[in-house]
Amino acid sequence: MAGLFLSNITLSHFRSHKRAVINVDGRPVAIHGNNGAGKTNILEAVSLLSPGRGLRRASAQDMTRRPEGIGWKITAILHGPLGVSEIDVVSEQGAARQVRIDGKSVPQTALGRITRVLWLIPSMDRLWIEGAEGRRRFLDRMTLSFLPDHAEISLAYEKAMRERNRLLKDMVREPSWYAALEARMSETGVALHQNRLHALRALSLAQDAAETSFPTAALTLECDMPDTVEGMRDALADGRMRDLSAGRTLVGPHRADLFGEYAAKGVAARDCSTGEQKALLVSLILANARALAADFGAPPLLLLDEVAAHLDTSRRAALYDEIAALGAQAWMTGTEDGLFEAMGTRAQTLLVSETDGISDVSAPVNPPP
Repeated sequence: MAGLFLSNITLSHFRSHKRAVINVDGRPVAIHGNNGAGKTNILEAVSLLSPGRGLRRASAQDMTRRPEGIGWKITAILHGPLGVSEIDVVSEQGAARQVRIDGKSVPQTALGRITRVLWLIPSMDRLWIEGAEGRRRFLDRMTLSFLPDHAEISLAYEKAMRERNRLLKDMVREPSWYAALEARMSETGVALHQNRLHALRALSLAQDAAETSFPTAALTLECDMPDTVEGMRDALADGRMRDLSAGRTLVGPHRADLFGEYAAKGVAARDCSTGEQKALLVSLILANARALAADFGAPPLLLLDEVAAHLDTSRRAALYDEIAALGAQAWMTGTEDGLFEAMGTRAQTLLVSETDGISDVSAPVNPPP
């Protein structure tokens, strides 16, 4: 199986980094340094090498370094199943970011053809106990990793729904104003729902086929909507009066929720301990990575921010073993290099610090075995 890894990533005026140059090999990358050194910012830069808004879902304006505010640039050398590519992601003075692959301007979705990126960040630790919107976003991110066109389908559905909701709030009752929007919502909404189910099946198979130290997470998608385009169109038409009263659309994939269960215990994820919830998330990310390795031809880039949090020593070591077995280039952060001791020479270690606005990323420690 061909590998997928970065050999270089250079940041210019991105977040806290006025300039940072990182040269690595294909092994996992353990990044450590003081709080505020910009470790997570490096992971965010890597996340922008895939379609979507990145791991913080921030605007291009928010990612520009202050006080200069002149915009930012990320350049990376990516090695993957399709060969070596140079990727440039640029935002000029906070404008929407532009993407170039090998010098050619392309839409963001084109990144999905050459790379896959998954991440686990501290804000996701509350996934099971917060609102449904975060769980839908989590599922959509996993779905996008399998089906790069899922982003365009989601955007088309959201756009049509916003326009329909505007009509509802304005109390428009003329059916002809709704017909075209509901036809678009029906087509894209059913496709969106089917894509999510496809991702859940792939995750389930990947978990069932693997021997892992992490608990299996049984996932269920609850979504009260028809599973055919015609049925969805009829449901939207029949629900107009109800939706007029509510001022919004009350049927469709935007109302879905993802439920997780600690399979071996039969306990809902929301009722598990903090450590168990973290372990279930790690299990899903690893399952996603295994499924992608078979589907895409290489394991994805993994971004694991403060991954040691809520994992005991044995589970931390088990995670490192599974990353190594998978052959993924995992970018991991922590405040101390001791957190990654169990990786040994299987990983390269980077120290991040900052002097006079220039980020100092040490040359990789730990030569390849």
